[in-house]
Amino acid sequence: MPYGQDGSNGYGVPNGSGTAMNGSAAPTNVVRKKLMGYVGFANLPNQVHRKSIRKGFQFTCMVVGESGLGKSTLINTLFNTTLYPAKAPPEPSTERPKTVAIESISADIEESGVRLRLTVVDTPGFGDFVNNDESWKPIVENIEARFDAYLEQENRVNRQKMVDNRVHACLYFIQPTGHALKQLDIEFMRRLHTKVNLIPIIAKADTLTDEEVANFKRRVLADIEHHNIRIFHAPIYENEDEEVLAEHDAIISKVPFAVVGSNVELEAEDGRLVRGRQYPWGVVEVDNEEHCDFTKLRQMLIRTHMEELREHTNDVLYENYRSEKLLGMGVTQDHSVFKEINPAAKSAEERTLHEAKLAKMEAEMKMVFQQKVQEKEAKLKQSEEELYARHREMKEALEKQRLELEDKKRRLESGRPLTPEKASQTKKKGFLRT
Repeated sequence: MPYGQDGSNGYGVPNGSGTAMNGSAAPTNVVRKKLMGYVGFANLPNQVHRKSIRKGFQFTCMVVGESGLGKSTLINTLFNTTLYPAKAPPEPSTERPKTVAIESISADIEESGVRLRLTVVDTPGFGDFVNNDESWKPIVENIEARFDAYLEQENRVNRQKMVDNRVHACLYFIQPTGHALKQLDIEFMRRLHTKVNLIPIIAKADTLTDEEVANFKRRVLADIEHHNIRIFHAPIYENEDEEVLAEHDAIISKVPFAVVGSNVELEAEDGRLVRGRQYPWGVVEVDNEEHCDFTKLRQMLIRTHMEELREHTNDVLYENYRSEKLLGMGVTQDHSVFKEINPAAKSAEERTLHEAKLAKMEAEMKMVFQQKVQEKEAKLKQSEEELYARHREMKEALEKQRLELEDKKRRLESGRPLTPEKASQTKKKGFLRT
């Protein structure tokens, strides 16, 4: 909704709106505060706009597809300038390259005071060989090398002059066979959909009828969904008006874009000068939405979602690659760093941890105490058994001595010698005396 409508105070700030923090960093404690007058932070978008105009923008687009599908022509048509000059067909004796080459061209273009540093990465040779195994590998390595270069810049001490050469969009040109995606198309998109924003394009759509284009689009989307390939879709934000939502739906309905490229201006039947291609039956207009999807592609890629392509590259694709790279190097992240902390919640958490620690120590002390008690009881039981055995032995010895004494007593009372040996000795002594 435009500023100044539905309750605006005339300065671009809606009455009763605004947010303020109540001293806590927790998002749940954010409350709504009513402004008593004009503050001025509504001009922040204007400040960002002026800074962006002064700094300029950078955008890197990669085009991938077999030779002869009109990649260079489409780039020239998209940006309405001659980035790629006309290519002369190679001579039959010219030696063909044996690997996929990576070529990039940069240009500074300006429109209404807005400067754009445009870099187009071309991949000549892709899909042109008899054996196209791993033809996607040089492209993946180039994208990862650009990620590594940006990561190296982030790790520098001085990061004031950082250059963003990461690929923000990949236009993948599909040959207009009218049947389905080839295995090379599927394998390429499977390898790259997690590293770059994929935008599938049906090249030279003027070679197909409207019915063939519609059927081919359905088949391509079915193959993409079947192989779980993620292609770029324009995001939807909250509180968008109906016009923006209608434009978004119109763009989504055209994916994959069936395009025709041409920088040649022709005169239409009504006398208008249009960019298009001349055929015996008429003119195919590049900028006519009834003839092809070039206008919707340009609208998504440049006019409405170029910044979303840059943000998604930086916030999602690059961050995922960066995380995997650092984890592979053994770098781990402490998730408590830079974490918003509520003092009351932190105190409660520490108290809970302390109580858990005390409970654990108490349980361990109980276990140790029970173990020592059991060991003492075992020793006492063993001592008791030993004392009982000694008591039994002493009792048996005393009983034996008592029996022996009683036997001696009986013998003395009966006048019998205590032992036969002693009696014989007594008789022998008496005989000698006589």
